[in-house]
Amino acid sequence: MAINLSLPSPEIRERRLNAILSYNGSASDLLDKSNKGEIKCLGRLYGQCSDCQEGCATSMASFVRGGAVVAHAPIGCFAGDAVRDNAGKAVSAARGLGDFNNSTICTNIQEKDTVYGGAEKLRKAIYEINKRQNPSVIFVTTSCASGIIGDDVQSVCEECADELDKTVVPISCEGFKSKVWSTGFDATFHGILKYIVKAPKKRQDDLVNIFNFEGTDTFTPLLAKLNLRTNYMVPLATKQQLEALSEAACSAQICETLATYISHGLEQEYGVPEVKAPAPYGINWTDEWLREIARLTNRTDLVEDVIAKEHERIEEDLKGLKEKLEGKSVYIIAGDAYTHNLANAVKDLGLKIAGISALHHDQKSDSDEINTLGELVKSAGEIDNFTVCNKQPYQLVKLVKKVNPDFLIIRHQGLTELGYKLGIPTIFEGDANYTVGYDGVIRLGNRLWESFITRKFIQNVAEHTTLPYTDWWLNEQDDPFYYEKGNKKA
Repeated sequence: MAINLSLPSPEIRERRLNAILSYNGSASDLLDKSNKGEIKCLGRLYGQCSDCQEGCATSMASFVRGGAVVAHAPIGCFAGDAVRDNAGKAVSAARGLGDFNNSTICTNIQEKDTVYGGAEKLRKAIYEINKRQNPSVIFVTTSCASGIIGDDVQSVCEECADELDKTVVPISCEGFKSKVWSTGFDATFHGILKYIVKAPKKRQDDLVNIFNFEGTDTFTPLLAKLNLRTNYMVPLATKQQLEALSEAACSAQICETLATYISHGLEQEYGVPEVKAPAPYGINWTDEWLREIARLTNRTDLVEDVIAKEHERIEEDLKGLKEKLEGKSVYIIAGDAYTHNLANAVKDLGLKIAGISALHHDQKSDSDEINTLGELVKSAGEIDNFTVCNKQPYQLVKLVKKVNPDFLIIRHQGLTELGYKLGIPTIFEGDANYTVGYDGVIRLGNRLWESFITRKFIQNVAEHTTLPYTDWWLNEQDDPFYYEKGNKKA
């Protein structure tokens, strides 16, 4: 699917990828209906919480080392994004990358700005952050308010770029444009492709772009076994590293939800091949991922020996974990493709996949050759309880209670407490990348076992917890997707 960089923003996921926010069925049924494009992105009559694409856009832009972000938004939209500098400091220190001192400021759109316009206020904010920090690049994110006003953010950014002799990147990420918050990742990557990436001066045949979040770098040791270097993107990368994205031998991503847009764009615009294999979660997908990278970097003579040695190295640990976890079940709640990654990893531990709840689902991919749901069905078999639910705790409680798994694995910290309230040992996956590669399967198994042997604590928490839902919803109403069907409370 072609990416059009002449546009100010990417096409939203509901149109580009037929993304959906609600589904209840099985993995194979979802795969079949997705291939036919049969499911529509519907709303719901009741929603408890969600996220916004503005936050996802800012999460990528604010982690560029030496950069700065101007949020053209009311202060309420900005407040949730203002803590990322501390996260950047912590991760940068943990990875031995030195200090991290980015700034993010807000134009603080007020009521009068919605009447008279906020373009001049934006211009002043860009000049102010340039004066304070002299950043290498300034990202400007938009909001619902700036979109409703109709401020010409792109023109202001281009004028300031000329006046300051600075790269100023407009990121069009108004929340109301898309129901799918992951569209915000595409918006930032669109800006990076359009305004920052340069034509390659040379091709670095041993360099692999890895698009990920800000967590632990578990990819570098894995690819080093093939004598390859990683260009870890975007968090904690410099503007110079972003400019040189076009020089890599190939590009890979943690999951297709995050970064197939920029990987596909780099292949389209600069001929940097995208790694068209599932991310390295689970033994067989790690094998396939390494083989594909080896093919793209002319290292096929090395890869089979590396794979064989890795299998042998983890064999005893894997056998012991399978014996401990045999017969137990797990429920997974995470972003779209990341649920597929985690499910493929737990199947190597002999665990039954009791159910999956993806926070959204893209029925298509930017790259037609990548379909991790299809690969998961081939790898792990049918998953009977497969749902799509955009972070609605009132639904997730019912879904999890229905199958009553031995474990929960949850990607997003705001949902982790559900497991504790239900007395289920729960693993918070987060952005640490602990489950990547061969060692990742072993780490995941050890973490699950540790949570199981300390389950009494969580059970005690559940005994003293009252869920904030009515008896009608928890016990009388059987359908977790009641409100998606146009129903009102009985």
